[in-house]
Amino acid sequence: MTLTSQTSVENRKFYKNSYENTQLLKKELDDASVRVFELERKIRMLESRVPKKYAEVTFLNYLKKKRILITGGAGFVGSHLVDTLMLQGHDVIVVDNFFTGRKRNVEQWIGHENFELIHHDIVNPLFIEVDQIYHLASPASPPHYMQNPVKTIKTNTLGTINMLGLARRVNATILIASTSEVYGNPDKHPQSESYWGHVNPIGPRACYDEGKRVAETLTYAYAKQEHMQVRVARIFNTYGPRMHMNDGRVVSNFILQALQGHGITVYGAGNQTRSFQYVSDLVDGLISLMESNYTLPVNIGNPVEHTINEFATIIKDIVGGNSEIKHVAEVEDDPQRRKPDITRAKLYLKWEPKIPLDIGLQKTVDYFTKELKLFKLVYSSNPLGNS
Repeated sequence: MTLTSQTSVENRKFYKNSYENTQLLKKELDDASVRVFELERKIRMLESRVPKKYAEVTFLNYLKKKRILITGGAGFVGSHLVDTLMLQGHDVIVVDNFFTGRKRNVEQWIGHENFELIHHDIVNPLFIEVDQIYHLASPASPPHYMQNPVKTIKTNTLGTINMLGLARRVNATILIASTSEVYGNPDKHPQSESYWGHVNPIGPRACYDEGKRVAETLTYAYAKQEHMQVRVARIFNTYGPRMHMNDGRVVSNFILQALQGHGITVYGAGNQTRSFQYVSDLVDGLISLMESNYTLPVNIGNPVEHTINEFATIIKDIVGGNSEIKHVAEVEDDPQRRKPDITRAKLYLKWEPKIPLDIGLQKTVDYFTKELKLFKLVYSSNPLGNS
């Protein structure tokens, strides 16, 4: 055998051995994956046998305990309302289509005897027996409600008709979550409930603004015609834990940009103003309104006003880091001034916000810090998950 032939034979043996080794390693990895999967299954099975621990809820007798429906209850505001009403001892039914809501926002109550979660889109009728309805279902941030404007309009019209119809059938009190957006780009400041608004009916925000205005019209038409008990809350800018990371609102945008060391993006000159309330204050206001006998619209918001530039600076100082504040082109139909007149809430509900801005923002920063870590952990363990 020549040297060349001997070398060729040795090469074939080497590649054959390499291939066999590779196949052996692959089989071992596959076997290991099967064993890991089986172990995970057994762990989940064992965990399911351990009784789930819930926060302690107040015991209510049948005279005081209410069955309360919350549409959009797996969303940012809705999930905090769920927490409060559950802790008070009521039966809570959450209805959500999970367009912007997330099951993990209410997972702490899943399995509790007082809690029920229904995957349902309220554009379709719902038949259920309840005492009160908090109608919160609707995308509320510009990127979400602009993503599918027709769906946004349907949710705020057909969805509202369905919930009002349900309230009429079962004689339930219904609270409609309206918005400060019904005032549009106001030419009156601050905005009281008697102000009719200044809204562009065909602008990019119209699907939400006009949807909520029609929802209010429907509510009072039903109340007058069917003699129903209705409540309308005009909710101003709200922030806190469980906000979407990508909802495009001022608070979440600024905090995430600062935490990641990116430039803090301010649209326009930054002289436009907003008033921000912490989510627990809003929840207290909603419950106070529901339990009151007041039927006209009520502003629920924080009357302390800040410019967007001021707000960007406050968040930069809380987060720290080297983020620069940068200005970009102004957004179409962006309201220039937004501040609630809460005289009505103070007078009839004995309500006003309590949480200082610095405390609320620190809690929100802590929440987004954890969310970013979780996001990076999930993404690093599955880098091809979005490919």
